[in-house]
Amino acid sequence: MVSDAHLGASPGARAADLADWLRYARQRASHVVLNGDIFDFWFEYGRAIPRGHVRVLGAIAEVVDAGVPVTFLGGNHDWWGGPCLAEEIGVSFHRAPVRTSLAGRSAYIAHGDGLGRGDYGYRVASGVLRSRVFRRAFRWLHPDLGGRLATLLSRTESHAGRPGEGNRQRARALEALAVRKLERDETLDIVVFGHTHVPAVAEVGGRYYVNAGRWMRERSYAVVETSGPPRIEHWRGGPPSA
Repeated sequence: MVSDAHLGASPGARAADLADWLRYARQRASHVVLNGDIFDFWFEYGRAIPRGHVRVLGAIAEVVDAGVPVTFLGGNHDWWGGPCLAEEIGVSFHRAPVRTSLAGRSAYIAHGDGLGRGDYGYRVASGVLRSRVFRRAFRWLHPDLGGRLATLLSRTESHAGRPGEGNRQRARALEALAVRKLERDETLDIVVFGHTHVPAVAEVGGRYYVNAGRWMRERSYAVVETSGPPRIEHWRGGPPSA
């Protein structure tokens, strides 16, 4: 699984690397999870989608065509996915947390924005930005104007360096939430979050919380197998390095 690539805000080489990783995963994985903010901006108009992601979209479609299911959780930057991703590319697209199976293990997956303690201002803003009224109004903007506005508001480049204290606080809050979920629900084997840009694997009585970190800078991703702890690996233009 991979999250927080923020394609469109980062150099094209990162998109090429992600396309290569998807083709690598296609040959080895039984399930691929794209856990939000894969795109720095994604909004589907009636007849237009953001430009610049053709190779990655094609690589995702290749994974689906190979018979490997792809679960895509909308993040705070690409929550507005729709028929293109679901029907044309073929992913299972979710705007809310999902309960599923990873390598035969019961998993709860969410991008993580607005969850846990804190993030209160974001919760208010997201309620507006995700409302039906806002979505209908935004569709009246020309795609070029809508994309430019989203770029101005995203502030992704301010997070391009090492995670700051805000990210670390969110990371601690989400890990605490994951631990509570695992303690309260013994049927859960794994809780997966993204959003914080901080990779993590934490054990709770033989079950696990995992965060893949961010593809945007470290090219990190998480691997879940039928037994043992999940692990974080890094893509270095070829076979992974732990």
